Amino acid sequence: MTKRAEALLVLEDGTTFRGEAFGAVGETFGEAVFTTAMTGYQETLTDPSYHRQVVVQTAPHIGNTGVNGEDDESGRIWVAGYVVRDPSPHRSNWRSSGELEDRLATDGVVGICGVDTRALTRHLRERGAMRVGVSSVGTPREELLERVLASPQMVGADLSGDVSTPRPYTVEPVGEHRYTVAAVDLGIKRNVARRLAARGVRTHIMPMTSTVDDLLAVSPDAVFFSPGPGDPATADHPVALAREVMRRRLPLFGICFGSQILGRALGFDTYKLIYGHRGINQPVLDRATGKVEITSHNHGFAVDAPREGRVATDFGEVEVSHVCLNDNVVEGLRCFDVPAFTVQYHPEAAAGTHDADYLFDRFAELVEGNR
Repeated sequence: MTKRAEALLVLEDGTTFRGEAFGAVGETFGEAVFTTAMTGYQETLTDPSYHRQVVVQTAPHIGNTGVNGEDDESGRIWVAGYVVRDPSPHRSNWRSSGELEDRLATDGVVGICGVDTRALTRHLRERGAMRVGVSSVGTPREELLERVLASPQMVGADLSGDVSTPRPYTVEPVGEHRYTVAAVDLGIKRNVARRLAARGVRTHIMPMTSTVDDLLAVSPDAVFFSPGPGDPATADHPVALAREVMRRRLPLFGICFGSQILGRALGFDTYKLIYGHRGINQPVLDRATGKVEITSHNHGFAVDAPREGRVATDFGEVEVSHVCLNDNVVEGLRCFDVPAFTVQYHPEAAAGTHDADYLFDRFAELVEGNR
């Protein structure tokens, strides 16, 4: 095996980890976050919601199933960097068409391996997500730390425009066409359209800069606001668009960043979580059914809304429909006077649990009931 270059990881508080290059040799900066998922690393890497984040895998052994041409959630890898403990020396999966490290190198993704990811994760849990730099080109620690401190923070970052489609495109339904949905792309994953297509939905994926007239031009039965990266406090245009959609009483469903957009449109604030929720094993209570769902999460911000009772807004009464059982963070909103609801987690996640897949059926029922 070719000897790896030495690599250095430095957090903004000066904490340092040494390892070896994994993927591309170079230097990168972003927000250090960890995901607890034990599978689905290809979907994680290609999820636009991880734009400008350096992802730490808590599962120690990464790369053993290789990569393939089918499981990408978008057209490219979006993570700013990648941190693993033990990269697999060989792939072993019948669907594999290549090695993970080769894909990272080809796509220019700078990573580091041989790191005690358990210690790094514990540090981020105690101190919070923070800026980080990874270098495998010999940059001295002190110089790398200076560059980390000069890099942009996630608070105040307006990133959805970076990941949104530049032009509209359409995903056709599987089988009979039942509904048409205009999906505002704030960082959409391919599996959203797949889950809608399975329910007979023709999905028009629209740029985040779309106006309400652009959405209405496709004669939608409903509107969807997608997941995406960045600080929802910066997303003034999508917030205004959500308000216009609700004024027209079009059914609206938002996931993750889309949930935060609707929360702001309803008049609630958003805030940054200490270290966020990322992984596929997060317990959430659906208050409507009393059921606990094991769900997939990828969010560093949340909606600040009263956990109990209904709240009066410009669009009628609203309540928190879902809460995370780990920390009581708001994980969903339901409107009573306009046809709109959201969840903060990812019912479309792949790889991920399927406990929340019913939410796409709930969306279809909302559309049907609004006709």
